[in-house]
Amino acid sequence: MLILAQRTPLPPTDSVALAYDERKRSRLKVTLASGKEAGIFLERGDHLHGNDRLLAEDGSTVVEILAAPEKLIEATADTPLLFARAAYHLGNRHVPVQILPTANGGTLRFQTDHVLAEMVKGIGCTVAEVKAPFQPESGAYGSHGGHHHDHNHDEEHARLHNPGHGPHRSLPRIHEFKP
Repeated sequence: MLILAQRTPLPPTDSVALAYDERKRSRLKVTLASGKEAGIFLERGDHLHGNDRLLAEDGSTVVEILAAPEKLIEATADTPLLFARAAYHLGNRHVPVQILPTANGGTLRFQTDHVLAEMVKGIGCTVAEVKAPFQPESGAYGSHGGHHHDHNHDEEHARLHNPGHGPHRSLPRIHEFKP
């Protein structure tokens, strides 16, 4: 079995399609498009995104991660204000959301949840069930493509809520920024 534990920019020689919930796992046994068995071993908390590539420990294979199509809810807003309201309400519930631009407003995709679908429908969005790859936003603290930040989450949380305390003594004042 191939062991996949290191990201790489090298061109892919094989692939595997994974749903969003599978791409969030740090340990996963998979069958590649070629039929080979492989094990994905990532650092805890590290997530895969569609188009990420992993190098086999023996250097023989570069596996491209594909975002597999899955059942989703697609909420389309016909105005920027409605789009902002729908995104706010979903974000307030910490729902992973994929943002797609449209001509007038925007579209939000999220994992199938009929309660949330009724909520966004109730504020005025058009709602449909679709089958598509799901690539949600990483979020303010998320990593994308394997880039990590060397900070302690508790320290960062405390700094954001108490800017004058802790190792980061203060945040710059707005008038200190010069164009």
